[in-house]
Amino acid sequence: MSAAEGRRGVWAPYMAWAKQRPPVEHDLAGSNLLGCAIDDLPGASQEVELNGLNPEGYPPLVEAIARQYDVDASRVATAAGATGANFLAFAALVRPGDEVVVERPAYDPIIGALEMLGARIRRFDRLFDDGWRVDPDRVRNAVTEATRAIILTSPHNPSGAVATVEALEEIGRAAAAIGAHVVVDEVYLDAVYTNRPVPAVTLGDVFVSTNSLTKAYGLSGLRAGWVLGSRDVAERVRRVRDVVDVSGAFPADRLAVLAFQYLERLEARARSIIEPNLERFTRFVDARPDLEWVPPQGGTVAFPRIVGATDTRALAERLLREHGTAIVPGAFFEAPAHMRIAFGCSARTLDAGLEALGRVLDG
Repeated sequence: MSAAEGRRGVWAPYMAWAKQRPPVEHDLAGSNLLGCAIDDLPGASQEVELNGLNPEGYPPLVEAIARQYDVDASRVATAAGATGANFLAFAALVRPGDEVVVERPAYDPIIGALEMLGARIRRFDRLFDDGWRVDPDRVRNAVTEATRAIILTSPHNPSGAVATVEALEEIGRAAAAIGAHVVVDEVYLDAVYTNRPVPAVTLGDVFVSTNSLTKAYGLSGLRAGWVLGSRDVAERVRRVRDVVDVSGAFPADRLAVLAFQYLERLEARARSIIEPNLERFTRFVDARPDLEWVPPQGGTVAFPRIVGATDTRALAERLLREHGTAIVPGAFFEAPAHMRIAFGCSARTLDAGLEALGRVLDG
């Protein structure tokens, strides 16, 4: 049985579930930051243009991304969100039958994209008891001479743990020794407000960073994503995009440029939502002896587990059915005793959702 058949022909089961589940009153499953309104981005309505040229990436947007992350514009390739950026990066680096090494737990669409591309997937573990950290020794033990790419998320999706620069540098040396690349999904990186590490791409040409304006800034509707890599990798990504979606939507690209002009304002808005909500969530978990977790270092999600539980799917179904509250069962992330809970929503939604979760946990 192939990997795809083992997943019932669905490339990314979590994403299919997320799209098809019924709407709920208290959504703690969606990991996006509370979306911006038009008024949160000054001048947005005046910037909309329906037609324009952006065949290799809208130049003002490419330049804005390059300035923000301190790389040359030739090392930037734009994409449709971070998931689109991941797919383009994987397709640029991996051919059918190539070996890739991926973290576990992993964000489901990453596995699905690699399966779709025909990659042979090997795994390394990030462990709850080890704070979900990236252990370079575990990575090296999974890598072989045939490995073409090592793939991880930082902050980790689903736990919010941040990979240290030292760990990434060790992994980079292991990858460089065999001619592989290290792809780091950094979609939550700009929501690290204390000791934010540099983007992985700045550590050397062996690294590729993917990111977007979605999770950290509340602009998911723009689908403004990007790949940062060496000049060669960025060019390969552009050529992959030729056969995927050709170019970005011009109105969205224009608005994304405007967003970069107001990025400090958007970050302040995001921080005013994320930090108080994380404090609320921390108080909730700390007050419950039946829950244990590694507090996230960045992002909008956490990954607690229920002490003594083996699977949270029944709990998630009951929450949905009886309380109109959604969480993500840990089975979607290969850790069934856990649950991914988002806290980038409104305080009202979080409080109501946690209250419902508490009632269900109490029986």
